Amino acid sequence: MVYVFLAEGFEIIEALSPVDMLRRAKIDVKTVGIGSKRVKSSCGVEVTADITESEFVYDGVQAVVIPGGLPGVNNLDASPFVHEVLDKAYNDNVLICAICAGPSIIGKKSFLNGKKATCYPGYEDCLIGADANGEYVVRDGNIITARGAGVSIDFGLEIVSAISGREASEKVRKTIQCR
Repeated sequence: MVYVFLAEGFEIIEALSPVDMLRRAKIDVKTVGIGSKRVKSSCGVEVTADITESEFVYDGVQAVVIPGGLPGVNNLDASPFVHEVLDKAYNDNVLICAICAGPSIIGKKSFLNGKKATCYPGYEDCLIGADANGEYVVRDGNIITARGAGVSIDFGLEIVSAISGREASEKVRKTIQCR
């Protein structure tokens, strides 16, 4: 199961594009509302999460996804639940994915130390110990980072590739007519 965390002020395309790509690839994915099941995005669109943090079960986690958006990233960073899940995922070598300002959360936890990573321009100082290379999407071991909304589909496809292989990712890419 892949879990995508949604906190008030999340960037809608950065959260839901990966959900779409994963579901097209037949990968189980659930959105997790942090603080509430109904969560308003940074652009004001309200989304009903699949589950809340109280319904979350860690067993069988394949990946966790942190979308960007403000104040969404700040709200995720303020959540003890999110930090607890990220710590467990990191210690278990589970895939951790973050886009836009989202990599700042895992960067400040030193999860990116010695790894290649990327983020929204201006957040590089939060990527402690990382080689912040400015690429659009970067996968280094069990961590995938991406720069922002414009690469949300590529970010989602990289998650598909990490879980189900490049062939599955390319099949979805062709299906949606993405370059």
